[in-house]
Amino acid sequence: MTRTTPVAENAEIGVPAALFIDNEFRAAADGRLFDSIDPSTETAFAKAARGGAADIDAAVKAAHAAMRGPWRELTPAERGRLLFRLADAIETRRDAIARVETLDVGKPLRESRGDVGGVCATIRYNAGAADKMEGATVPLGRNFVDYTVLEPLGVTAHIVPWNYPLGMVARSVAPALAAGCTVVIKPAEQSPMTALMFADICRKVGFPAGVVNVVTGFGDEAGAALTKHPLVRGITFTGSVETGRKVYLAAAQGIKPTVLELGGKNPMIVLPGADVERTAAGAIHACLHGAGQTCVSIERVYVHDSLYDEFRDAFARRVEALEIGPGDSWDTEIGSLVSADQVEGVVKHVDDAIANGATVVAGGNARPDLGPFFHEPTVLEGVTSAAACYGEETFGPLVSLYRYSDVEDAVRLANEGEYGLNASVWGPERDAKRIAPRIKAGTINVNEGFMANFASIDTPMGGMRMSGTGRRHGREGILRYTEPQTVAVQRFVPTLLPDGIPFRTRSRIWSFLVNKLGWMVKP
Repeated sequence: MTRTTPVAENAEIGVPAALFIDNEFRAAADGRLFDSIDPSTETAFAKAARGGAADIDAAVKAAHAAMRGPWRELTPAERGRLLFRLADAIETRRDAIARVETLDVGKPLRESRGDVGGVCATIRYNAGAADKMEGATVPLGRNFVDYTVLEPLGVTAHIVPWNYPLGMVARSVAPALAAGCTVVIKPAEQSPMTALMFADICRKVGFPAGVVNVVTGFGDEAGAALTKHPLVRGITFTGSVETGRKVYLAAAQGIKPTVLELGGKNPMIVLPGADVERTAAGAIHACLHGAGQTCVSIERVYVHDSLYDEFRDAFARRVEALEIGPGDSWDTEIGSLVSADQVEGVVKHVDDAIANGATVVAGGNARPDLGPFFHEPTVLEGVTSAAACYGEETFGPLVSLYRYSDVEDAVRLANEGEYGLNASVWGPERDAKRIAPRIKAGTINVNEGFMANFASIDTPMGGMRMSGTGRRHGREGILRYTEPQTVAVQRFVPTLLPDGIPFRTRSRIWSFLVNKLGWMVKP
């Protein structure tokens, strides 16, 4: 049913200040709006609808109804074709989407444009897999046929973070759609716009009403209501450990399968014999892509004594040369952070580390001259365990260098702490491959920063310990949105007992034959 409440327009970016429910844009139930801020200038560039529990209920019910409508009747191949059309349509709007992504989160336009390309690749991978998710036959003997069917979970909730707004939507929504689920997306309040663009494109390429829904708003209002809704049958969340715990507890009340991708204090080990210049160049990307606001970013680098000074100088030189500035410039390599809170967190970690004996190797300062949320990429050495950044995730452009002499010590230090998301080992391939399995992390990259985590949709990704549960990407990523259903069929076997015997007597005789003699007969 179409609402009559007028929807505010954001003419500059072509995205209404509205929710997207049941294939239509509509105002929030109570009409509230909030500003979407360009972090490079701290100015509002658009309005967004502030959805709440009533809006979540409407979106989930639309998704639930869609599971029983035309969407349910589509074959897997037809779902795949819709996803292929979606990827093509997003690709034609790549520049417009990238611009909005940069306005939302402040990252350089070159990164945003690359992210949109990754979104298209993600959708196409899952489109191709939609008709290849097969069950199995199970041998139970000649009198039975047993097989499994992969059934979609149903309505799935997708709570995505602000650092890769559209990329994180695609990474969880595309496999859910490929599996035959319907989705309700709750984007981060800092970056709501490209999720709405995504949903609108889904409608335009032919997804049935209710299959894709977006409720913009805040976590304590919209997010909490979504995880608790009784019709939601699966949850995917990316964010902090603190919020992840709340999501997990809410999911437990409804016994809902949940994928959590949480924090990481990710280590890199530089082994003797590593190519210093190549490793320093790789560390720039591994540590500072997205201004370090990436869950798989490397924040601590352990370098062997024989290479430490050379590596430190090469890495610092490259860090100092990075171009910092507004994201809308193609020359920018490091954009703004997303908010004042993020800048404050980096400043606190840097100041605290220095107070506890650390030394600044490169950077070290906030840059209010560039804008309110800018901070220089910063490299520290001599960080002690007394410093907060020794074990806490910074989630910003801060890297700590550590010297080691024994590889055993490097492995032990890499495994310290509560996280286990990503790790990187650089050096001669034979040595690196021997070390890699000993590191407790969901993904280990050898002579690479986070290729297997982020750039490749083919390989499973996820965390160990406090870094989360479940896996995204690859076949495992789609299986997370299915439930295997077993169908056991007993083949007809002529009865060996004459007619006229009472039912209870027949049952007892049949039970004896089956249990004592192993006969497969009908009573």
